[in-house]
Amino acid sequence: MNIAIARTLAAALAGALSFAPSFGAAAQERSYTYLEAGYLAQSLRSPRGDAVGLDDIDARGGYLAGSLALNEHWFASAGLYKGRDDVDLRAGATTLVRLDLDAQQVALGLGYRAALSERVDWTAELGWLNTRLAFEHKPLALRERSDGDDARLSLGLRGDLAPNLEGWAKLRYTDGDVYDGEFGGAAGVLLKFNPIWGASAQADFGAGNRQYTLGVRASF
Repeated sequence: MNIAIARTLAAALAGALSFAPSFGAAAQERSYTYLEAGYLAQSLRSPRGDAVGLDDIDARGGYLAGSLALNEHWFASAGLYKGRDDVDLRAGATTLVRLDLDAQQVALGLGYRAALSERVDWTAELGWLNTRLAFEHKPLALRERSDGDDARLSLGLRGDLAPNLEGWAKLRYTDGDVYDGEFGGAAGVLLKFNPIWGASAQADFGAGNRQYTLGVRASF
C-alpha cells in the first residue's frame, strides 16, 4: 500500500465520522491510557547482498503495546512485537540453506492530540523503531543478527464510528536503517465491550513492510 491508499483510508474514516449519527451520552469515552496484547502477523523485507540474499520475512507471533495519557493533550506509547519464520538463503534461484528467524520490533513514541469535535481527535506522533533480526542454523552452528533504528512521523484521525466502536487512520513516514524513506499508513478499529475491555484490530502498510494485529485492549 502506498501513500495514495493511506490517504484514501484517512478520507474514508473522516467521511464515516462526518456522517455517523450523534451518540450523545451513550458513547464511551476515547482513552489514551491502555494496554493491549494479541496476535501479530508481520512481513518485512530481508537484507540482501549483491549475489546472495534471503527470502522476504513473514513472521507470526504476538505483541504487547500500550499508551499513557500524560495530560489532556500529550501521550506516550510503546510496543513490543515478536515473531518467528523459516527463511531460505539463496544464491540466485538456488536455495543454499534454510534458517530459523526471530524477528523483534520495539516502538516508542510521543504523541499529541487535539479535539476537532466531540467525536473526532486529530493526532500527531513522533516515534523511534528498533528492528532486530536473528538468524540461526543449528547444525551448521550458523548465527547472524542485524539491528536497525528508524524514526517515524505519523498524522491521523481517531474518532467514534458508533457508541461502542472507534476507528482511526494514520499517514506515516518512516526513515532510517530498515525503512528507506517509506510512506505508508495504518487503519484500525476498537470494539468496546464495556468502559474497560475491548477488541482491537489494526493493519499497517508500507512499500515493502506490513503488519497486522488482532488483540484485546484494557482502557483506563
